[in-house]
Amino acid sequence: MTDKLPYAEVIGDPIAHSKSPLIHNFWLQSLGIEAEYRKTHVKPDGLAAYFLERRADPDWLGCNVTIPHKIAVMDYTDDPGGVRERIGAMNTIACETGGPLVGTNTDAGGFLQPLLRDKWKGQSAVLVGAGGAVRAILFALASLGVQEITVMARDPAKGQALLDRGGIKGRVIGMDSPVPPADLLVNGSPLGMVGQPPLDLDLAPLPDSATVYDIVYAPLETDLLKAARARGLKTLDGLEMLIGQAALAFDIFFDAQAPRERDEELRALLLAAD
Repeated sequence: MTDKLPYAEVIGDPIAHSKSPLIHNFWLQSLGIEAEYRKTHVKPDGLAAYFLERRADPDWLGCNVTIPHKIAVMDYTDDPGGVRERIGAMNTIACETGGPLVGTNTDAGGFLQPLLRDKWKGQSAVLVGAGGAVRAILFALASLGVQEITVMARDPAKGQALLDRGGIKGRVIGMDSPVPPADLLVNGSPLGMVGQPPLDLDLAPLPDSATVYDIVYAPLETDLLKAARARGLKTLDGLEMLIGQAALAFDIFFDAQAPRERDEELRALLLAAD
């Protein structure tokens, strides 16, 4: 690959763990598209300089955004889809040469894909966390018509603000509170990720029919998923949402549909890269 190829990338702090380049480059190679996808470490105080530099690069197609920038990047983007009001976080930013930075959110759609595939019909959910990813997940759950949502957050005020923003009639409990019974439990926080504190939850209150969904993918087999499987609960791992949101972003960046018929091969590559 050369520096003259069109490219997109993922930015975050940290970023070394990101599997997004493997996913997008697998799809680019599969489709014979001459472009590339990178990862770039951008600290919070470097966002302005990053966007200034990239907008001047005619080969830059845009970027995905991960922790901790999903809220801060909204200060630098146009928002034709009303993502600020509807979700309150962006994870995909596209740019045409000389044009504005246009932000959107593919996390919500990526999160929903495995639930829709499995025809999930639950009515209650527990959501751990109150960051940028959780904003998209709340929006997604509301779009499914989930009636009872409980947010577990270290900062209850922050959790309540997320519910209020989405117009969701839920409740907020502390991280040390017992897990309430629910059809779905989602870890939308970095807890349990490599380099982060563990997420230690007692899953006993969940019904046997519950699904546990952990969006952490490094490691892929988190302690939360191990505990859920030990109980015989259905589980969804972080690659589900990661691949789903990446496919939506791939279409935006490269104007092509990701070859999802090769998902099994892609998952094997991602697991081998651990």
